[in-house]
Amino acid sequence: MEPSIAVTEAQSADLPAAGAGQRAPAPAVKRATDPLFGAPRNFLDNRFVYAVISQRARGLSIGVNMTPDKFCNFGCLYCEVSRDDAGPDRKVNVRVLSAELQNLLTLAFQGRMRELAPFRNTPRELLELKEVALSGNGEPTLCPNFAEIVHEVVHLRSVGKYPFFKIVLITNASGLDAPEVREGLRAFSAQDEVWAKLDAGTQVYMDLVNRTNVPLKRVLGNILLLARERPVVIQSLFPLLNGEEPPATEIEEYVQRLAELKGAGAQIALVQVYSAHRPPERTTCGHLPLKGLSRIAQRVREVTGLRAEVF
Repeated sequence: MEPSIAVTEAQSADLPAAGAGQRAPAPAVKRATDPLFGAPRNFLDNRFVYAVISQRARGLSIGVNMTPDKFCNFGCLYCEVSRDDAGPDRKVNVRVLSAELQNLLTLAFQGRMRELAPFRNTPRELLELKEVALSGNGEPTLCPNFAEIVHEVVHLRSVGKYPFFKIVLITNASGLDAPEVREGLRAFSAQDEVWAKLDAGTQVYMDLVNRTNVPLKRVLGNILLLARERPVVIQSLFPLLNGEEPPATEIEEYVQRLAELKGAGAQIALVQVYSAHRPPERTTCGHLPLKGLSRIAQRVREVTGLRAEVF
């Protein structure tokens, strides 16, 4: 059966109805039986640029691996990246990246992605380019030549060879205050987006899930720093841990952190509530069912008034 970006009838019955004055929940992307959405990044023999069918992008995402050495300051339980060995490249070669990106952009905009074996049977509607994502096998804001890469991607967009495409930075927010990152983000247009991770409402739960020395306070401060300047998308992944859903008390704390950000002046365009779609390295981590994700999104809407979607 071909993948669809609509929930099934059984799934839609699990979605809570919107209350008075609230935006109705957006349909979640169908996932459990859709291997395309759970497929790993496909580098297509490239060194730095890959392609994936993304649930949250709702179609084709061309990604730039900003950390080919797999360097990350989070060790999330749900991460699918094995860090037992570093990648072959220690740093992104911008010249090579540019050539690889131009090649995939050409195929995407000419409607030729199905010429590539991994996408031969992909429905055409899912091969419409939705974004160029700055992401990869680690935390992109730790990339030492972050600004150089952003400027190159923006340059490729500006020369008029391709139709306009959106750039999305997918980040754990720990490095949003770094001068190199701040310089790069100044090149973003109003149509570009920053997706900032917030998986917890307390330091204890963040330590459990994200396994990092980065304090929650720093993540929240960096989100606020950027979101006072431009709208951000909050990306929140909630896994099953040893078969258990996140504690209700933790979800309430998480929702309060969102409310505090909004109250402090953060522009939050969307809260993405989702779970692990690709098989994680650790078997103790599983996929939180749609019903649980929907309850979390509903609490976000009820308490904060923010737009929240389930994926």
